[in-house]
Amino acid sequence: MTVTLTHYLVLGALLFVCGALCMALKRNGIGVLMGVELVLNGANVNFVALAHFNPAFAVEGQIFALFVIVMAAAEAAIALAIVLNFYNNHLSVDVDTAEELKG
Repeated sequence: MTVTLTHYLVLGALLFVCGALCMALKRNGIGVLMGVELVLNGANVNFVALAHFNPAFAVEGQIFALFVIVMAAAEAAIALAIVLNFYNNHLSVDVDTAEELKG
């Protein structure tokens, strides 16, 4: 059995849907951050798969995936700092308690 582009695209779509559900259903900040990371990893799987199976997209797909990885690392660092600061102030990471915050 050969692994084709369709297999990778289905895996990327599955990761994306799991991440979107995690962001929608989780109530704490860490769970939401995990959902965001799953969505970004689903996009990365698609970029790398398209880069592998389409020679015209080879370099661009890997560069886009690298940019997404760098952006995900920066997002995780900033969001974790926000969640830890929120926990220090409210003793909870429940996103429902953040509705009292004003921008």
